[in-house]
Amino acid sequence: MIDLSTEYLGLKLDNPLVPSSSPLTGELDSAKKLEDAGASALVLPSLFEEAIEHEQKQLERFVFSQSMGHAEADSYQPIPDDYTSELDNYLERIQEFKSALSIPVIASLNGISTNGWIDTGKELQQAGADALELNVYYIAANPDISGEEVEYRYVQLLADLRDQVTIPVTMKLSPQFSSVTNMVLKLQQAGAHGVSLFNRFYQPDIDLETLRINPRLELSNPMESLVRIRWIALIRSHVELSIAATGGMHRSEEIIKALLVGADITHLCSVLIQKGPEFLAELKQELIDWMEENEYTSVTQMKGSLSQSCAINPAALEHCNYMQVIKNYDQ
Repeated sequence: MIDLSTEYLGLKLDNPLVPSSSPLTGELDSAKKLEDAGASALVLPSLFEEAIEHEQKQLERFVFSQSMGHAEADSYQPIPDDYTSELDNYLERIQEFKSALSIPVIASLNGISTNGWIDTGKELQQAGADALELNVYYIAANPDISGEEVEYRYVQLLADLRDQVTIPVTMKLSPQFSSVTNMVLKLQQAGAHGVSLFNRFYQPDIDLETLRINPRLELSNPMESLVRIRWIALIRSHVELSIAATGGMHRSEEIIKALLVGADITHLCSVLIQKGPEFLAELKQELIDWMEENEYTSVTQMKGSLSQSCAINPAALEHCNYMQVIKNYDQ
């Protein structure tokens, strides 16, 4: 009997297939379909710092500016009793999911500052979230900000939140750090229970007709998994925290490789958007079939067996021989 169970952020999961933040994990109907297909946990869509701040500023302007020039309006507060904020809706979603699903529900916070996140983190915990994912979506475009300052921003945000919540916290990182392994170690020392490698920064495009910069959403592809697989292989033996592989996990091949190099779970997003929640069941069965064929009895046995410390040719993970690759390229 194949044992697919794994542990992530201290949570005991039935298998390593976890849908990441997406529209599919934001609606209860599709969340139930993901659970039925075999998802062992799910990450809710992100709660955005910008959205909350914008909503608060609008509300403050509406409430505190209404009496300007109208003395009789000083005590008038035209806010409906049933008004619900972005945060209220998110907390309600957590409670709804926890009541309807039997799998862990991970909340996601997207922002770059500690303003408000401490209280928000507490509320997400009280609402029943099993863990928190911090998605620090930050592009260091200011030339006056050093790499050290960027790292400090991540570490401080994590440390401040960890001081206030008791549920596990994981950090979603980009690959754009000078030393990814060192950064992961810093986060571990600051109290992170896990990291998710790697975030995908959506790239703006240029419309050549209007010469405007346009946002552009591109789903991932399997080739993107390689940078995740490589870095997880390099990091695994140096850290003790949980590692999630995210980005480019479209086929069972990518999932298997990520587990072999040391991932505890693999996040699924684009492929489920393209093929539907039911496709998760197919990936799960393919994983089982491969394990049986290759005489693995458990995911635990697989995890990290091809990480740098265990690989037959560990140097290949650090330095790809460019000349050899070119010579071996078959046109």
